[in-house]
Amino acid sequence: MWYLCVFFHRLLDYRKPEVESLAHLFGAFDEDEQSPFGYCTLEWKLPKHHHPDSPFHIVNLPSEEIASQIANRSILVRGMYELWGEGDSYEELEESINSYPEERKLPYLEPESTFKVNVDTFGKAISHQEQTQLIQRLDYIPFKGRVNLKNPVHKFWLMETDDYGCNNGLPPIDQRRIFFGREIGGADRKLLPTYQLKSRNYLGPTAMDAEMAFLMANQALVMPGKLVYDPFVGTGSILVAAAHFGAMTMGADIDIRVVRDGRGPDCNVWSNFKQYGLPMPIALLRADNNLPPWRSGLKEIFDAIICDPPYGVRAGGRKSGGRKLLKGAVAPYVVPDDKRVGHIPSTAPYSLAECVHDLLDLAARMIVMGGRLVYFYPVLREDEFVEEDHFPEHPCFKLIASSEQILSSRYSRVLLTMVKVSPYTEEIADAARLQHIEFRENHVKWLEDGKLHSAIFSPADSISNAGSEVKLSKEARPKYRGKYV
Repeated sequence: MWYLCVFFHRLLDYRKPEVESLAHLFGAFDEDEQSPFGYCTLEWKLPKHHHPDSPFHIVNLPSEEIASQIANRSILVRGMYELWGEGDSYEELEESINSYPEERKLPYLEPESTFKVNVDTFGKAISHQEQTQLIQRLDYIPFKGRVNLKNPVHKFWLMETDDYGCNNGLPPIDQRRIFFGREIGGADRKLLPTYQLKSRNYLGPTAMDAEMAFLMANQALVMPGKLVYDPFVGTGSILVAAAHFGAMTMGADIDIRVVRDGRGPDCNVWSNFKQYGLPMPIALLRADNNLPPWRSGLKEIFDAIICDPPYGVRAGGRKSGGRKLLKGAVAPYVVPDDKRVGHIPSTAPYSLAECVHDLLDLAARMIVMGGRLVYFYPVLREDEFVEEDHFPEHPCFKLIASSEQILSSRYSRVLLTMVKVSPYTEEIADAARLQHIEFRENHVKWLEDGKLHSAIFSPADSISNAGSEVKLSKEARPKYRGKYV
């Protein structure tokens, strides 16, 4: 059945992938309908006169129960509605509502029920008096129940878009469109003030924003009983979101001061979970993504890996060894027993190209079949090579979603969602190494050379001087006014 899906006007690239991931989580697809790699997409339609960036979309879902589950779990779905009618005018809307099947409407118009009609607009504001007048124009709908403004059994929405063309700082709409429908569910945005970073007990410079952390958890199909791992855990923001959805969590970081000490016994990663009453992580390890601690032959154990790798903007990546040790200037050494407790191991710079290769290898080894890898990848928006088919690849994984978040005129990050479709073997590991070498040499040499930070924070003409051929070839995405509309 087709439902009207109204999004928050926010993170436009993330909206459909989140809904499709949640549809997969709640069983919207039968196994025989799925593609060979265990994932398929929903059918979407745009309302008449609407731009693809519009918050109004129409989606085909198998049942109202699944539509409700998706809407209630989502972060970006403002509401999911059974669409009773739509039109370019209120006369056309009345005709559409009257033609909607009576057997679909009557169960929600019974005398014993309570209801409320809400009025909402996109692209303009209307007064309370105008809202009342619009509700009164719906007198042709035979509501028999009682009005209850505080806690109604059924909620109905009358939504109108303005005919502002393309001059309103919003996605262009050529003509007014009016919708009327019954609410099935909507996002619980109260999560965001509860988990906002400014009230978090323990924070670091790269703590993941709460909204983004919940989106990543939804992309990873996090649910009770699943084991989620973050190899760059930092202060635990991503694992906090996963724990909220009931998952068992586990994290690692190369900085032992972060995972062990924090800022004291009451201000550390563990206290963040305690602050929200969430289950504590199974373990927090001091571990190096370049030298993972897992024993050989360990079976696949993680249902998902969710992370934000260090790509050298706010914090650079580090790996074990130290510069002198890696260059062979000093020999390997053993830390004496009496100095082990307070010892801080030496580390050296860790390029993002190497980091992502190690991450994909770890995920291929440790994620269960059908499990997901969700992580951010940086993009120089002027780089002529950065296209979807040039993101990091691995034979064990299929890229199923990429959602871009523009952070500046020159720099953005892309959330990549990958599903494991093939078991890990030594032959696949060898193929992945060759794939990585080709990828590094042909597409993202600027990452290996450490040019990302200078490209972002230096004047535009300094990029070419740093040895990177850059063209302004990518079209700028439209920027819309307003944060929540």
